[in-house]
Amino acid sequence: MVRVSNLTPQDQSYFRDLVRRTRITFESLRLVVLRDEDRSGALGLLAKRGRPDLKSAALMKNRDLWLNRDKRIIGSIPGINIGDVYFFRMELCVIGLHGQVQAGIDYVPASLSSSGEPVATSIIVSGGYEDDDDKGYELIYTGQGGQDRNVHKHFVDQKLQRGNLGLERSMAYGIEIRVIRGIKCDKSPTGKVYVYDGLYKIVDCWFDVGKSGFSVYKYKLLRIEGQEEMGSLMMKLAEELKTNPLGVRPKGYISLDMSMGKENVAVSLFNDIDDDHDPLLFEYLACPAYPPGFQEKIFGDRGGGCQCVRNCTLDCSCAKLNGGEFAYDGSGIFLRGKPVVYECGPFCRCPPSCPNRVSQKGVRNRLEVFRSLETGWGVRSLDLIRAGAFICEFSGVVLTKQQAEAISMNGEGFVCPNRFPGRWVEWGDISDVFPLYATRTPFSA
Repeated sequence: MVRVSNLTPQDQSYFRDLVRRTRITFESLRLVVLRDEDRSGALGLLAKRGRPDLKSAALMKNRDLWLNRDKRIIGSIPGINIGDVYFFRMELCVIGLHGQVQAGIDYVPASLSSSGEPVATSIIVSGGYEDDDDKGYELIYTGQGGQDRNVHKHFVDQKLQRGNLGLERSMAYGIEIRVIRGIKCDKSPTGKVYVYDGLYKIVDCWFDVGKSGFSVYKYKLLRIEGQEEMGSLMMKLAEELKTNPLGVRPKGYISLDMSMGKENVAVSLFNDIDDDHDPLLFEYLACPAYPPGFQEKIFGDRGGGCQCVRNCTLDCSCAKLNGGEFAYDGSGIFLRGKPVVYECGPFCRCPPSCPNRVSQKGVRNRLEVFRSLETGWGVRSLDLIRAGAFICEFSGVVLTKQQAEAISMNGEGFVCPNRFPGRWVEWGDISDVFPLYATRTPFSA
């Protein structure tokens, strides 16, 4: 067992990037496995249909890509921040935050403990035990075992062994416990997300008769002071803001919808720092404004749009522009990084339901423009957004080369999209697992 402390800023950046890269590999691999199932095993990865998250984790484990497998870390794990959200429980195992696939208590077994006794390292709180009492900063946690999973009720007394003994020993030795909360979420493909809420100390343990009439072990945990705000509380606040913004924050809102109905969902404008209202001085554009004849010329040079009468397939001319594949899966999640994505456009015959029309369906998440002391004006979301999901269109006035040169001569600034960072190459890259599955040569616009 090890404890990691006193990391330099360079070390923190390294481990954070390592966790980020591991999570990208897991999610990218999961999407490829899911797509491969839909294509009847075109990549030869699968023998039968199953859970892509389990298969992705197994493939990464075979390549020794799981983090913190050899060293069981007590306390904080480098590269994992309080408030981090995960859509799959297997992801917790892959990054080493919680090593049990099903059990709610993760512990170092006696055979690997220096004391010769099991020691607990983390727990998952998800409302699965009727005797739990979660108040956020204070938690009464029920031990494991003796429960009928179908009805979530106990049918036999619990025993002081495995994870239960590990929690009791962690209390005796003063070892802090990582707490992860499982929360229902309609934005998750599994209907649940897992939020890391920081470190707690076990301050009491007792044997009690539970609500079902059988004896259970209970543990009282208190959150250690001085940590960042809990991610689960931030999620709760975001949900309240979506339904009653003025009731939660009566001061600070400049506009409840600065898009003036141009988006599918309201885009709020918030500033509780100063009197700056500059965003209201700009015209809100939900989509780019093109020069006259621009779109006709572009699509005309490429032979117009596709002629698909129904939703497009891989034989579609637009799919061929993307290298013989669509950029998104059936849920509109970006599959693989590309510098340019060709969607079906205004000159295509396919219906609005076509899976190759993701960005055209507009904003789906509740966004908020806010004032910050650190960054000035920024944008944050009140909804959880899955990696690879469409957020919003970078809108503005599209200029011709001549117009751009004129603006530049007048000393005015403008944005060139090709100056954005090239980190798109990382998304969808699973070459760590399948070396031959390297990112293809970028397409030219």
